[in-house]
Amino acid sequence: MMESKEVIVQVKNLEKSKTNDEVVLHILQALDKEVVPTEKLLRETKVGVEVNKFKKSSNPEIAKLVKKMITSWKDAINRSKKAKQPQQQQQQPQPQQPSQHSSAEPKKHDKFSSTKPRNSRNDGVDTNIYNHKLRDMVIRAMYDALAKDSEHPPKSILQTAKAVEEEMHKLNNCDGSEKAYKDKYRIIYSNIISKNNPDLKHKITSGDVSPFYLVNCDPKELAPEHLRRKLEEIAKQNLFNAQGATVERSVTDRFTCGKCKEKKVSYYQLQTRSADEPLTTFCTCEVCGNRWKFS
Repeated sequence: MMESKEVIVQVKNLEKSKTNDEVVLHILQALDKEVVPTEKLLRETKVGVEVNKFKKSSNPEIAKLVKKMITSWKDAINRSKKAKQPQQQQQQPQPQQPSQHSSAEPKKHDKFSSTKPRNSRNDGVDTNIYNHKLRDMVIRAMYDALAKDSEHPPKSILQTAKAVEEEMHKLNNCDGSEKAYKDKYRIIYSNIISKNNPDLKHKITSGDVSPFYLVNCDPKELAPEHLRRKLEEIAKQNLFNAQGATVERSVTDRFTCGKCKEKKVSYYQLQTRSADEPLTTFCTCEVCGNRWKFS
């Protein structure tokens, strides 16, 4: 099992080696095998964000592995959350008509209509939850953004706004400052209110985009479909333009190819594990193309 510092090393290696499919695949396989996902680990290391960048890799083996990893990690997080829920909550009988402060979520088909523009004031919703100026301001802003043109009940939107803010607050707890919290708020809020991205807030209020994913995903994933396609085209063009820029290799006669027995071998070294572990050497025979690695 990898510790946080080891995962951070691998994340940095992924960033450095993104144009080298062989190295990327090796690192992803190590992460898939050794990482036990927890919310704390994902927040501290940003490994989920970095791995998710390779979801649409032109290498089918990499793309397939990344999708498997992301799905597996999400399932593990969801199972962990369910396991922490108090058993008493399952034993308590549900009231037939939940009050305004009940924890039961409104049915998705319930609709709310208003003759006034929807916001926390017009909906009669109190967003002063924590008696903390910044956090309550963020909840109010999130509520107002999500409620606009929505048919979801006030209680449902407030629960969603609180859940999103709570995930952002966890970022604040990671480094002891408010910078990560404020930066994430600006990104999410600007995407929700963007006229070029009208579907995002409906996906959030409908539960199609979870608060955890919204806060922890790569911001590019929040972009509308047409913009994502444009970004992908730009990324492909940049990759084409930089196709020669890979990890620097050296050619030596110190290594012998196990396939053709020639000694014309190129190699490079990379730190694929923790800093106190030896470098991994990646070799390629310049004669027959055979590849191998060793530590």
